[in-house]
Amino acid sequence: MDFERRMPVPTGAFFLFGPRGTGKSTWLRSRLAEPYTIDLLRNSDFYKYAKDAGLFEKEALASGKTKWLVIDEIQKLPGLLDEVQNLITNHGFKKIAMSGSSARKLRRESGNLLAGRAVLRTMFPLTLYETGYTIPVEDVLLYGALPGCVKLKKKDRIDFLTSYVETYLREEIRAEGLVRRLDAFARFLEVASLAAGQVTNMQRIAADCGINRNSVRGFFSILEDTLIGYWLPAYRPRAKVKEVAHPKFYWFDAGVLRAAADGFNRPLAADFQGVAFETFLLHEIRAYVHYLNIRGKLFYWRTPSGSEVDFVFESPGGIIAIEAKASARYKSEFTHAIRSLRENLKLKAAYIVYLGDKPLIDGDIKVLPALDFVKQLNDGKIL
Repeated sequence: MDFERRMPVPTGAFFLFGPRGTGKSTWLRSRLAEPYTIDLLRNSDFYKYAKDAGLFEKEALASGKTKWLVIDEIQKLPGLLDEVQNLITNHGFKKIAMSGSSARKLRRESGNLLAGRAVLRTMFPLTLYETGYTIPVEDVLLYGALPGCVKLKKKDRIDFLTSYVETYLREEIRAEGLVRRLDAFARFLEVASLAAGQVTNMQRIAADCGINRNSVRGFFSILEDTLIGYWLPAYRPRAKVKEVAHPKFYWFDAGVLRAAADGFNRPLAADFQGVAFETFLLHEIRAYVHYLNIRGKLFYWRTPSGSEVDFVFESPGGIIAIEAKASARYKSEFTHAIRSLRENLKLKAAYIVYLGDKPLIDGDIKVLPALDFVKQLNDGKIL
């Protein structure tokens, strides 16, 4: 089962970042014709260039500038970026692709990521569009959309996701020496997964993990740098009401989120389904915006009194509000938060996305089943 990814090939040098298992290497092999590839996960390649980085330049020059040059897992050997910069600046190379599952080590050891000489691209888990809408939304909420996971039978997906989290701890965290105590970070992963999609309370998470607040901040930074999660900022327009200023933290995949929360082995809180649904919708929106280079920024909006709109997309074309409701039944009360936002801001459009099967209209708010919303999003009818 192969999937056609939506991300276009950049015209010049680029970094391709994304969590492990999102399909970066597969995409590079399928979209770049006969590339000259260096895979730094292979010990032979790693040690060869670690001993003699200059060998990289010699091989690249022999390969020529017309063929794509691919460096897989570039974060394993950040020093090669100096050689890449030399090829671009002094030899006119343009077709250089560098992939990685973490920008942390690159930023720490090379600083500027080639100072704009290479564009940044991100590979996400599969979108429903890329699967031809063949995977039910309910499956994505449970198991996520990593390519290696969706290809498995359902009985094998739990083992895959559990192993994914364990491999992340073992290979990304311990092998790279990112933390001193792996047990503390493992506990943090579970607590952070249970706190996903909420306004982040660093002090409470620190207490739950038995570590200090600075360690929690550092651990969140690791999750962000290794692309396991990202911060969704609060929207704070010049409105009549006071808004919450703290960001929310979301994981990159609903299935990995559930595995990190140990949700395949125990019951989770009743609101976890709602967090999984938000995670899924946010993934679909972010992937669409990134792959098609849509101008605009994503936020959430919340007031101290509790009114909250899950996603606010602000672009030159206007402001769009999107509320996610993990319910199969629609209730008119679902509109309260959007109407509260609309009292303070002029909205171009407003949507409620739910798990029912019928599209509805409630005043000036469109109510769409999740699948309908994603299809309209990818048809360019939402943003």
